[in-house]
Amino acid sequence: METGAHIRLIFGRAHKALERVDRASISRTGLNVSDFSILEALLHKGAMPINTIGEKVLLTSGSMTAAANRLEEKGLVERIQDPSDGRCYYLHLTKNGLKLIRDAFRIHSENLEKIFAVLDDNEREEFARLLKKIGCQAQSMDLI
Repeated sequence: METGAHIRLIFGRAHKALERVDRASISRTGLNVSDFSILEALLHKGAMPINTIGEKVLLTSGSMTAAANRLEEKGLVERIQDPSDGRCYYLHLTKNGLKLIRDAFRIHSENLEKIFAVLDDNEREEFARLLKKIGCQAQSMDLI
């Protein structure tokens, strides 16, 4: 039987290898990881308040503001003030932003698909189920 320590080591190595491919794939799109994550969130979820996007892509408020400014300067997003709350701004993809992230996400997805092609459909479902189970268990633990 595999020990928890050995499974963690195997998982860590697999995660590092996957992360390396993921980052290289994103960099080939011409975007950095933060910008790609923001544009991808907008592609799949639609326009959202800036702070909500930051929470989804795990960016601090300051980092999110800098990224929004950078993406706006590139003409990939636009800020629209919420008419009911003048303090809140939504980010929307521009036509250029939509085209860029659609193409970039398609290519990135194809690259990731090559990694998981080693698993058949049943293995993929089981792998996802097991990862969720482990994640829930880890989140439920209150260790210091």
